[in-house]
Amino acid sequence: MFAIRSFNLLCRRSTVSTWRNTSQLAGKMRLDISGIYPPIATPFTHSEDVDYQRLEDNLKKYSNLPFRGLVVQGSNGEYPYLSVEERVEVVKRVKQALPQHKLLMAGSGCESTRGTILMSQRMTEAGADCLLVVTPCFYRGRMDSRALIDHYTKVADSSSVPVVLYSVPANTGLDLPVDAVIQLSQHTNIIGLKDSGGDISRIALIVQKTRSQDFQVLAGSAGFLAAAYAVGAVGGVCALANVLGQQVCDLAQLCVSGRWDEARELQYRLIEPNTAVTRQYGVPALKQAMEWFGYHGGVCRSPLQPLSKADLARLQLSFSSNGWL
Repeated sequence: MFAIRSFNLLCRRSTVSTWRNTSQLAGKMRLDISGIYPPIATPFTHSEDVDYQRLEDNLKKYSNLPFRGLVVQGSNGEYPYLSVEERVEVVKRVKQALPQHKLLMAGSGCESTRGTILMSQRMTEAGADCLLVVTPCFYRGRMDSRALIDHYTKVADSSSVPVVLYSVPANTGLDLPVDAVIQLSQHTNIIGLKDSGGDISRIALIVQKTRSQDFQVLAGSAGFLAAAYAVGAVGGVCALANVLGQQVCDLAQLCVSGRWDEARELQYRLIEPNTAVTRQYGVPALKQAMEWFGYHGGVCRSPLQPLSKADLARLQLSFSSNGWL
């Protein structure tokens, strides 16, 4: 326990300053992305138009929580179902409402490199501070390290803001290979990775192999947040933070402070509700839980369907049995 605590304190990142030195050798300044981010949901009206008023209402509530920033147009924002113009407009609206000291990380991934570069430019113009770029996956059988290194290098070369890699195998069927991450970490405009796979040994290995680059790893789920912090992650992009934002931030602070006994107990209580709103029931469950906790979740865009009564009851139990409802 002492060794883990000592190691975690060595890995501690300050959230006071936005920029920091990556290394004396490089003499560069990198964006500090440490902290907690909710990947915000996109509210829709009953006719499935983007509900910008309800989005603004949610943003006002999130502004009172100690998030490092917001992820906009991530998987929980239903970005595959939005048009290009809708994706850009949502980022613009969030930028207008977001406090200046908080970061806007915008999802700009598309299937082609050309499309990703163009979307990244649009997101930057809309106000993104950095870009979250998911792995292209439609032709996943050909998305080996060579293809992905080429893709991300071209995107990062063309971007005027930093790039964060995004590996989410549950949705893409593709894990960004460790060797590709290590090579890409050497690019001056690729500053980190959001890893949603949940393999802690993989996260630890990436942290170890990229330390000389001051590469920043974010856990992609609240379900393994404490474990990720223990091996050197600097924060998390956590769907559950849309619902239990203060509690997820509390867990992060306990880890950063080395209060591991308290962190472990809080982590236990977040695992079941986190599983329910992610891999078990997905975005419809997240939006339903948001309604219970005073946010606007509402309907999903088709073909996503509302939860059945049985699934709704199980979702509620995952929160109530852990003392959240």
